[in-house]
Amino acid sequence: MRLIFMGTPDFAVPTLDALVAAGHDVVAVYSQPPSRAGRGKKERPSPVHARAEALGIAVRHPASLKDEAQQQAFAALNADAAIVAAYGLLLPQAVLDAPKHGCLNVHGSLLPRWRGAAPIHRAIQAGDAQTGITIMRMERGLDTGPMLLKGATPVDSKTTGDLHDELAALGASLMVKALSQLDALKPEPQDDALATYAPKISKAEAKLDFTRPANVLEREVRAFAPFPGSWLELEGERIKLLRAELAEGEGEPGEVLDERLTIACGAGALRPVTLQRAGKPAMALDDFLRGNAVNAGARVN
Repeated sequence: MRLIFMGTPDFAVPTLDALVAAGHDVVAVYSQPPSRAGRGKKERPSPVHARAEALGIAVRHPASLKDEAQQQAFAALNADAAIVAAYGLLLPQAVLDAPKHGCLNVHGSLLPRWRGAAPIHRAIQAGDAQTGITIMRMERGLDTGPMLLKGATPVDSKTTGDLHDELAALGASLMVKALSQLDALKPEPQDDALATYAPKISKAEAKLDFTRPANVLEREVRAFAPFPGSWLELEGERIKLLRAELAEGEGEPGEVLDERLTIACGAGALRPVTLQRAGKPAMALDDFLRGNAVNAGARVN
């Protein structure tokens, strides 16, 4: 098929690679404009932009698609379909309508659960037993379009980082499958009554509140790893928790219960497994304690 690909972060790269490997003709890639980062604030192309250039595919990075000239340029590509994976820009109706088969999206949840920007984080945070990928035909609403294919995977004890990579690969394979069966697939409308919303993660909400139950905090640690990273303050220092485990013990919320840095919560206790100090690499608890002994009775905030 003659395709346009629209994506920006690492999550979208496997889908682009899979489309090319399957023999589809990707005539253009759309990605968000390069960001300025590092010393000198040099422009840095998105992961999809960089990968498309490596594959020899023309890249377009408009700041918006609301302009009529941009919409006409998109339509002039005469695509059979546009494949969208975490693009990050609003698609106006004229763009949605331009390809023969419309715009197909790789969404990182089992819709209609977790529509929105952070479906992987929110599934873990809520304690969902499973999550997955939905291939959907896009419409003007936020992730409201009819569903074409789904694939599920257990959440278990995975972090957002773990699920991100797993779902990126699953989404790539499902999109290739969907395109191979497109004429035979029957779009399934979403039940809006079952919809939940996955708002973008803010750094402020990543601070651990030890008045809450330990099992809730353990899920939050996994949900926010590796970004933005749950954190606490210990002896005036901000420390990220990248993994934690439930532990025995009780006490005042935020009280350190033993020399293994077991922390009392509103119900139960939590023990860090992997920690990260500012500007330092992540380290296991034993390595952290070797240079930062913490006594029972200390407090974290």
